[in-house]
Order: sequence, then C-alpha cells, then structure tokens
Amino acid sequence: MNRRAAGLALLSAALFGASTPAAKALLGTVDPALLAGLFYCGAGIGTGILRRILRSLRSNGAAQETPLARVDVPWLAGAIASGGVVGPLLLMFGLAHTEASTASLLLTLEGAATALLAWFVFHENFDRRIALGMLLLIAGALLLSWSGTATLATITGPAAIVAACVAWGLDNNLTRKVSLADPLQIVAIKGLVAGPVNLVLAFAVGGHWPTFGITLTAAIVGFIGYGVSLALYVLALRDLGTARTGAYFATAPFLGAAVALAFLHEPVTLQLVIAGALMAAGVYLHLTEHHEHEHAHEPMTHSHLHVHDEHHRHAHELRDPPGEPHTHVHRHAPLRHSHPHVPDMHHTHRH
Repeated sequence: MNRRAAGLALLSAALFGASTPAAKALLGTVDPALLAGLFYCGAGIGTGILRRILRSLRSNGAAQETPLARVDVPWLAGAIASGGVVGPLLLMFGLAHTEASTASLLLTLEGAATALLAWFVFHENFDRRIALGMLLLIAGALLLSWSGTATLATITGPAAIVAACVAWGLDNNLTRKVSLADPLQIVAIKGLVAGPVNLVLAFAVGGHWPTFGITLTAAIVGFIGYGVSLALYVLALRDLGTARTGAYFATAPFLGAAVALAFLHEPVTLQLVIAGALMAAGVYLHLTEHHEHEHAHEPMTHSHLHVHDEHHRHAHELRDPPGEPHTHVHRHAPLRHSHPHVPDMHHTHRH
C-alpha cells in the first residue's frame, strides 16, 4: 500500500469535510445552489492563481507537472459534464422533491457509486478485503447521516439524487484517466466550469447574490475545501486507483463532524462514535492491503512527473531535464515481474 497516497486521500477528505461546518454556517444566508457555485468558482480561480504562482517559482528548471494534452480532453470533458453539469442538475431536482434527511443519506452513496463503476465498468481490481472495507466506510457514512426520520415518500426525488451520485462517481473515474496531468490545471478547469453552472442554476430558481463578505468567505472555503482538496484527490488517484481513493474520501463526513466538535462545540453522540469505529475499521482494511502476483506491463509512451524506479528505467536524450523528479515523454518497455502493488496508473492490468 502506498502510504503517502493514502495520506493524501485522507487529507483531501479532511479538507472537504472541514468545509461542511463552514457551509452549514453560511447556509443561513446563502441559497445552497448559489453557495455550491461560489465554492466551485473559488476552487477554480484559487487553484488557477496558485498554479501560476508555482509555475513562476519553478521557472528556474525545477520539475513541473505535465500539462493536459489533447488526448486528455475527451476524458476531462466527460468528467466535467457528468460531475459539474449533470450531477448538480440532478441534485437540484432531487432536493426539490426529497426530504433533507433522506437526501443526506442518499448523498453518501457517491463512494459506493465510484467503487462499483471502477470495479465493474472500468475493471479496477478488488478483492473481498477491499470490498468489505468499502462497505464499512459506506455504513459509517450512512449511520452518520441518519436522522431517524428518513422516508421514501416518492421515488422521483430520491432516484434523481442517486443518479447524481452515479454522475459524480463517473466523474471520479474519468478524472482518474487524466490524473497524471497537472492536478491544479485539472481542478482549475473543473471549477471554472462547474462554478458558473451552479450559479446559473441558483439564479434560475430565484437565488440572490450575497454580500461581498459572504461571497469572499465562500470563495476562500471553496478554494481550500474544494480546490486544494480535489488537487490532493487527483494526486491520490495516480497511486491508489479510483475505488481505493474514493474509500478514503468517504471518511469526509466523519472528519467534518470532528471539525464541528472542535469549533462549533457540537456534542459527541453514540452515533458519531459507532460511525467513527466503522470507518476506522474500513480504513484499516485498506491500509493493510497486500496484493502481489506476477503481472505484465504493456509498452506505453506518456509524460508525467517521475523518478527512476523499477518502472522507469528508460534512456534519456540531451534535451531531457536533469535531476529527479523530472517530467518528459518516456517509453515503458514490456515488463513482467512480481511485487506488491495497487491499481495505480502503471498497474491497470486485468486479473
């Protein structure tokens, strides 16, 4: 198990979870759809500015992330369409026809949708240990969201919310296809599309622009809780695969509740303790995974930030950058070997 990547995924979940209490504090004065639009815009603008700053600081020859290539466009466009356009549309329709308690429960199914699509559509490998870990994480999230009053009075609204979760699960799987590219560029583009879409939705249902102070606060929360969080999520996707990254990200509701305990002085409940125990067990099963067998690497040519490990033993040309890590177009020769691994971007073989 790549512990660094697992740490990035959990940090991503923590930042996103921490944005939930902030959103709760802002919801009294801002329409939910408008708030989501401000969050996404803050993420897009903030990560775009951060990317420019980092690129200027690295202009002295330090390693740069690989920008998106033409071959990445269809995958990213699909991710933006499903997660930034279709998902919010379905969610807004579903929320209008569903009780809040039911909606909260159903939204926890995004992690399950992400994993199921990764396993059965995109053929990412898993075993009973990983599946059980995911079940425990989803169970913890469901328990944490349970209010005791959820009902399914009508099927239309809840079905739309489930469909939104599937759209976001598809977004996560498609984003994995471009995860070797610059994560800040990916997040900036996604935010600058999803943000305006959500703002248009908000104004279409009668939303009103908040004060400058609230707008700025929402943008800052969006930059950290959505922008930086998603960039870390993309980095984790590279080394863990979609389902495993989604499993760690499923801890976001618990981590958000922990932040609420610390800063909003909300009470510790038995429900929170049990949910935390379930999630801890699920994370443990994932962290202690050991998957090893002989596997073959097909020849591949691509570009990304890398060091010369056992999967990167290629020759260099004079124009290739010195030092490590570095970025340049390189070719992977066919290779067959055995070692512990997870379904990262260099281990996409079938089982």
